[in-house]
Amino acid sequence: MTTIGSKILDRMTIDGRKFEKMLKDLEENEVRIGFQHGEVIEKEEIDICDVAAWNELGTVNMPSRPFLRESVDENEAKINNFLQSKKSELIRGISAEQILKEIGIFQKDLIQEKITEGSFAPNAESTLKKKNSSKPLIDTGRMRQSVNYVIKKKEGSDG
Repeated sequence: MTTIGSKILDRMTIDGRKFEKMLKDLEENEVRIGFQHGEVIEKEEIDICDVAAWNELGTVNMPSRPFLRESVDENEAKINNFLQSKKSELIRGISAEQILKEIGIFQKDLIQEKITEGSFAPNAESTLKKKNSSKPLIDTGRMRQSVNYVIKKKEGSDG
């Protein structure tokens, strides 16, 4: 900091400018975790987003199996601890893009774990015969494999 007369001028270091840019990048970008619209299950020609929504929310013929909500609700402390650790990495100079990627991978893993390990309403008898499995949410594994993340500019962001 430099003083000229009664004015105080701040001079930012190179590291300070780098950190300021990382904060701006975090403010302008977001990571979206889940299913990307347009990914179609070939034989059925159904968008994977629809399949995920039907399972998450249920339909008139199928109970809700809220794997997305539960992956967050049941892991709140784990998620908060993970995000706190990312703050310290940011301070150490890890890029905003890398932080967002790590958040995406972390939450993707929680969702996939919930799909595999979740305790959901059992499959109907008709589904059991069709699938030869009693495990809800798992048939071919396609929905579980389709969980992903993307990093995008936030809506309304000028960057």
